[in-house]
Amino acid sequence: MADPARSEFARRRTQLMRLMGASSIAIVPAAPVRQRNNDVEYDYRQDSDFYYLSGFPEPESVLVLIPGREAAQYVLFVRERDSEREIWDGKRAGPAGATSGYGAEDAFPIADIDEILPGLLEGRERVFYTMGLNPEFDQRVIGWVKRLRSQARSGMHAPQEFVSLNHLLHDMRLFKSRAELALMRRCSQIGADAHVRAMRFCRPGRMEFEVMAELLHEFRRHGADTSYHPIVGSGANCCVLHYHANDARMNSGDLLLVDAGCEYGYYASDITRTYPVSGRFSPEQRAVYEVVLEAQRAAIARVKPGNHWNEPHDAAVRVIAAGLKSIGLLKGALPALIRAGSYKRFFMHRTGHWLGMDVHDVGDYKIEDEWRVLEPGMVLTVEPGIYIPAGSARVPRRFWNIGVRIEDDVVVTRGGCEVLTDGAPKDPDEIEALMAAA
Repeated sequence: MADPARSEFARRRTQLMRLMGASSIAIVPAAPVRQRNNDVEYDYRQDSDFYYLSGFPEPESVLVLIPGREAAQYVLFVRERDSEREIWDGKRAGPAGATSGYGAEDAFPIADIDEILPGLLEGRERVFYTMGLNPEFDQRVIGWVKRLRSQARSGMHAPQEFVSLNHLLHDMRLFKSRAELALMRRCSQIGADAHVRAMRFCRPGRMEFEVMAELLHEFRRHGADTSYHPIVGSGANCCVLHYHANDARMNSGDLLLVDAGCEYGYYASDITRTYPVSGRFSPEQRAVYEVVLEAQRAAIARVKPGNHWNEPHDAAVRVIAAGLKSIGLLKGALPALIRAGSYKRFFMHRTGHWLGMDVHDVGDYKIEDEWRVLEPGMVLTVEPGIYIPAGSARVPRRFWNIGVRIEDDVVVTRGGCEVLTDGAPKDPDEIEALMAAA
């Protein structure tokens, strides 16, 4: 099984069942297989909630947790072994493998779920299940409950309440265990090394997709894959926040913005670095870059237990607004500029998001309309930016097509925070020295 170890998955299931309470049942389906085109499927990636509780990587599976059930509290429905299909698609665990290799206390063929699962629902008061993610499976769950209710006169007791599983499960996922943080440190190191490789490769005349190839090579040689499609944008493209084409030629005098992370052991990294294609920042590029770097450092300094979620963003906004004013791109009193949101013309996104099994990971940002307080074990990104596209009104031409974002992955610790991705240099002098030595 992949890390975290089997005991880690068992600990999670036990914790969730304790939170669910007696007379309840949780149902979690695996991610469906998605068709790419004709008879070609997308590479399969298990649903994060399903994997978090089971470590089971196969499609066409359903996980069921039944707190207090004597026969088995943890049940998996999985594909049966099929020697012919395994020639084409690879080995399957089958029900026997689900119990021996993945800790299920009982396992059944997925083909038998319509006959068996209603019996597991019988006598339970609450069904913990997340509606809306898989409409087809939603209808099956509702159908099983309706079938039980139709048999009430025969003494069958059907669940009376549906409860979203997200509330409990996603709050658990927000707090990373020691085993999870070990995977995220490794994932972050692989990602940082890939960015260093890209910096060393970058030269005028090369293509953006060649830089992406260097990133992918570093990911795959360490057993990782992309956690999202990389953004490799040079020149005007570095001002497009979700640029995906990665097909332009890089020119001397351009900046290159690379937003790329990897996934390792089902955990993601998310890193952005910006650097000059020619290896040296122009005065205007460095001026903007240093504002963003100062903003990021100010934001990271606010990542500590007891501070609330929005404090890093507020810190970044103050620095960016002051920096834009100091280089002449904003005019007026600083408090008024911040209140009016004048900086949003150049810094239009939030400073970060939760990070974990998903790049934009689960977890509430507010509780009862108040920003969530940061606690040890939470992992977030810190990614301020400034973007000045060509044609920006009242902006000197020498600042056009300067787009800078700097992003790191940060875990809240008892004493403050740890930057997981500091293996990728971001000091402008260090970047220039690294590129000159390549």
